[in-house]
Amino acid sequence: MAPALTHAAYEACELCPRRCGARRSAGRPGRCGMSSELRIARSALHLWEEPPISGEAGSGAIFFSGCPLRCVFCQNHEISSEGFGLPVTTARLAEMMLELQGQGALNINLVTPLHFAPHIRDAVAMAREAGLALPIVCNTSGYELAEVVRSLAGVVDVWLTDFKYASGTLAGELSAAPDYPEVAAEALAAMAESVRAAGGRSLAEDDSLRRGIIVRHLVLPTHADDSCAVLDRVWSLVGNDADLSVMNQYTPNEACRRSGGALSRAVTDEEYEIVLCHADDLGFERIWWQEGGTVSESFVPAFDATGVEGPELTCPPGSQAL
Repeated sequence: MAPALTHAAYEACELCPRRCGARRSAGRPGRCGMSSELRIARSALHLWEEPPISGEAGSGAIFFSGCPLRCVFCQNHEISSEGFGLPVTTARLAEMMLELQGQGALNINLVTPLHFAPHIRDAVAMAREAGLALPIVCNTSGYELAEVVRSLAGVVDVWLTDFKYASGTLAGELSAAPDYPEVAAEALAAMAESVRAAGGRSLAEDDSLRRGIIVRHLVLPTHADDSCAVLDRVWSLVGNDADLSVMNQYTPNEACRRSGGALSRAVTDEEYEIVLCHADDLGFERIWWQEGGTVSESFVPAFDATGVEGPELTCPPGSQAL
């Protein structure tokens, strides 16, 4: 049964697949590293997403602190595991969305947000009432509970979701989540169900995505076989109901470089071509890929609290600042 996305969910948290039961409302961090205090690291236009998301104007990206996964190769470790970010109210989050709309953003792109799902639901409702007209993009690792995904039907318009692994062994080794393949599959099926119920994939006149799914997969060095198995799984679940983004931008972080192991190098052209060719053979009609030279930490934005601080939004009638 889908949970009620009220702030009571933080009292014994089961918002993510860890189901850690942390008393986040009492200030105790869950496996995501966060209490119930909403924390955000950056709010700004972002030009480095897939073309239907960023377009020419940019996506209005809001980066949330914390993450239920612990990927050894994470590029966003400052916010995912080190907790950087400023505390904000739900009303301030709603105001950030409106500010990004005013800057010309194509959408509101919520990056790793669902361990704060009750805040998300409330902030979007508040922003809609105050004039937000942009699609809401949920930019997720894919490690989400299907029931939480279903609870956000009518809130999220575009699912920009990773599908990282087909092997539970690999998922356990690299992200401390051996259940990742099954969890991600159930979540993706729920995303597809939600989009179909809303009328299916939809584009704006400028070809930006207003409703739909983009499944991302980052190819990892020495693991092209698992990447191909991931594409098999995605194809069996959603076929061409989703766009597919195959990424070659894996960049070893400092820990991976020091290890000297398989993850200490970039993906080779041959590894990437194997995965792209497999995607084509399966029949994916909308495939986004990256040209050479994308291996760079410059793809990681500066987590410096840009756009986070500002005056509080005046709550619309009948609403409450949280």
